[in-house]
Order: sequence, then C-alpha cells, then structure tokens
Amino acid sequence: MNPTPPTTTLGTPSTTAIAFFFVFIVATLGITGWAARRTKTTSEFFTAASKVTGFQNGLALAGDFMSAASFLGIAGLVTLSGFDGLIYSVGWLVGWPIVTFLIAEPLRNLGKYTFADVVAYRMRQTPVRIASAISGLTVVAFYLIAQMVGAGSLVKLLFGLPYEGAVVAVGIVMLAYVLFGGMIATTWVQIVKAVLLLGGASALALIVLSRFGFSPLRLFDEAARMYGPEVLGGKIVAPAPGKANIMPLDSISLGLALMFGTAGLPHILMRFYTVPDARAARASVLYATGFIGLFYLITFVLGFGAAVIVGRDAVKAVDKGGNMAAPLLAEAVGGTAFLGFISAVAFATILAVVAGLTLSGAASLSHDLWVHVIRRGKADEKEQLRIARIATVVLALVAIGLGIVFKGQNVAFMVGLAFAIAASANFPALLLSMIWRRFTTMGAVASMITGTLSAIFLIALSPTIQIDLLHRESAPFPLKNPGIVTMALSFAAGIVVSLMRPEADAEKKFAEVQRRTHLGARGDDDAQEEVAKAA
Repeated sequence: MNPTPPTTTLGTPSTTAIAFFFVFIVATLGITGWAARRTKTTSEFFTAASKVTGFQNGLALAGDFMSAASFLGIAGLVTLSGFDGLIYSVGWLVGWPIVTFLIAEPLRNLGKYTFADVVAYRMRQTPVRIASAISGLTVVAFYLIAQMVGAGSLVKLLFGLPYEGAVVAVGIVMLAYVLFGGMIATTWVQIVKAVLLLGGASALALIVLSRFGFSPLRLFDEAARMYGPEVLGGKIVAPAPGKANIMPLDSISLGLALMFGTAGLPHILMRFYTVPDARAARASVLYATGFIGLFYLITFVLGFGAAVIVGRDAVKAVDKGGNMAAPLLAEAVGGTAFLGFISAVAFATILAVVAGLTLSGAASLSHDLWVHVIRRGKADEKEQLRIARIATVVLALVAIGLGIVFKGQNVAFMVGLAFAIAASANFPALLLSMIWRRFTTMGAVASMITGTLSAIFLIALSPTIQIDLLHRESAPFPLKNPGIVTMALSFAAGIVVSLMRPEADAEKKFAEVQRRTHLGARGDDDAQEEVAKAA
C-alpha cells in the first residue's frame, strides 16, 4: 500500500469542524446551565455532593485522563517510532491498578475535597496544607500550560483561527463550565467528551482495519514492510544493530514517573470524592481502567494506520512531533467531514481536561489555603463557595496568560515535569501518611517540598531542557525524566525527617486513620458507640 500524497486541509478554516465544535459547545453549555441550578453548596461545587455513580465517575475519570496528549501524542509517537511508543501507554495504564489498590478507598474514606485532607488528617493542618498546595498547584500550573499551549496550536491547525484567540476561547468556555456548574458540570462534560472520544477513535480504527481485512497483524506487517522490522519494537529492550537505543535507566525512570504520577495528579485524586462511598470509588477506577485500556489499544491502530496510509513524511510535514497523525488519518480515510468531527473531539478533549485541572486548583486555593490556613477552618458555607469561584476566575486568567506567554514553546517537558512532581511530591507523602505510623508533620512537609524542588531542578538540568530546548551539546543530569531519583529523595526526606522529629499526636491518631481507611465514617461511629456502651 502506498501512502496518500501529503495534501491536507489542515491549517485552513473548516466549516465542518467549526460546526461540530459549536454543537459540542452549545450542548455542554446546556449541561452547565442545568448543573448551575444544582450547585448551591461547596460540596456540590467541588464534589457534586458525592452523588456520582461508579460507572459515571469511571467515564469521567477516563475523560479526565484521556487528554489531547494521549489521543494525539501517543498516536503520533506510534506513527513515527512504532511499538516503541508503547512505554507511555503502558506507564499511564499501569498506574491505575496502583490507584485502585493503594489510593482510591483510603482517599474516599479520609478526605473531603483534596488529597491534602488525607495527608493532614492526623497532623498539624497549616504546614501540611501549605506544602501540599505548593506541590499541587505546581502540577496544575505545568499541566495547564501544556494544555493551553496545545489548545492554541491545535486550533490554529484544525480551525485556522489565531493562536491567541483560541487560547482565550478555551479559557472562557472552560471558565463557564467550572464557575457556574462546578463539579456537576465538569463531570458531565467529561462523560460526553469520553463517549465522543472513544466513539470517534473506535470508528476511525475500524475504518483503518477494514482496509486490512480487520486484521491488526496485516496492518503491522505492512508497516514492517514499509519501514523495516524495527517498527515492531526493539529500540528500548533489544536494539537492532546500528539503531539508537534509549537508556534503560531513563526508560525505567520515565515509567516510574508515569505510573506513580497518575496516583498523585490532583485533578484525578479529586474525582474520588464525587462518589458516595469507597466501593463506588474502587468501581470507578475499574471502569476507568477498562475504558483507558481500550483507548490505548485503539491509538496503536491509529498510529500504525497513519504510518501506512498517510505516511511518516506527510505527518512530519504538518507537525514534526507527529501530533497531527490522527486528524490526518481521519481526513485520508473519511474525508473533510470526518476530519472535522475528529478535530472537534480533539478540541473538546482539551476543554474538558482544562476544566478538571482548574477545579482542582481552585479547591487547593480555597479549601486548603483560604479555609484551613488563612481562616483556620472558621469560614462559613457561603464564604467558601464565594472564595472557590474567585479562585476559579483567577486560575482561568492565569491559564490564559500562561498559554499566550508560552506561545510556540516546546511544552513536552512541562507534561513530564507535571508527572515527575506528582510522583515525587504528592504520591510519597500521600502513601506514607496512610501506611506509616511514625510519619509526622515535618516529614510530610519535607517530602512534598523535596519532591517538588528536586523535580524542577533536575528537569532544568536534564537533556530535555539542556539539549532539546536550549540546543546545548550535553546536559549535567543524564536522565530526561528524573522520577527514579526524585521519588527516592522524597521518600528519604519524609522518612529521615520523621525519625529525627517524632510527633506523638500524629502517632496516636494513626489507629483512627487505619480504622477510617477501611471502614470510612461508619468506623468512627461504631467506635463512638462502643465507648458509649462501655460508659
């Protein structure tokens, strides 16, 4: 099979794409209006009053996680490098069982709105919440920059609109979702987006496979015939003679950051408070794992399909990183109409993810910093909701500003940094607070601050910045992703400082944490009943 000529309508205004886009916007703003009438309290704003079912939350989790980087980025990686793009899919997917068995149930039983609720449960509130806000907002900021810059670049290619106008449009629509509809609107926007993304990607994959007798093996064989057997993998584990090899330690470090970073992303962790109980939290992760696993299998078909049907040279001619592989494939097999639909889905993907990020950032600013640090827990319901909405507006303006400031920059390192910080700062402190009796306030602060600062520092010294971005000949730090080093530093800092600065009150409350972790609020009620009976 010969690839199609490198001709495309990408970069010119598409009536079909714009029509699909406005249909999505109108539908989701309708959802926001419906949600706004049901968002009157802080609990409804941040957690949808914990009335989301496990299946609904599973779809919303999948929608939160299946970002444009997953859809466009992984398809592009597979197009340009074959099965060696597998490491990103596997790393992100393997993170979900970790969330299922280590995080979901304790998080739902111990917390209220943010992961800081869990870390600070048996410790002094102010230091822990300040440190968690620093690490959490850093993750959100870098993720927001990547999404907003990606939105501007995508819309410029997909719709022919100016970059700055695209960034502002994303910010305004996202602000409407979160400001008026809160978590209820964000959840349903994520669900609609997940259904559209899975449906559109599945339809595209089926059209591709129909050209190869619905046999993925025939598609892979054709790719191997066109680009050589190495397209089927081998550069990471067993490189062919004369082929470039990715450092095994770098691959392990990246894998660790992707796996454990998933369990430390604030906007993912926040979703576990939207369900009624721990059982629904576990169920939602199982559903999400299934949806995301299916999605990543589909992206492999799309990546190889683009390599064979469109051609690597045509893909790189439009975008050197291969990010437009899926839209180009849609145009090649389904014409301009299908390209318009896939383009609108890609844009909807960014809108939904930015909404989730903004809501988690607003929760950190209002719930952790304002309510517990500044107001010492004395803010009433009306004040909390007002501050939450003010925080949402501030974050939306910051996101728009950063998206415009970072125009044209390479944002790949920001996504890596977000996962590295989430894995290094949030995950170790979260895990130690739940499983180690001797973990203390100062240990938690040391763990989160060490993880955040070391990740930023080592990323700045890594080949990703020094060679890829600054075009220098070498880098002081050899690994592109510092996860393996920064996670170790974070755990070590938390353990060493906790042993050096023991805290009797935190240790005494550990039994309460264990009871509530397994039984939820019911465990506390049972314990109180036993005390009353004994009295």
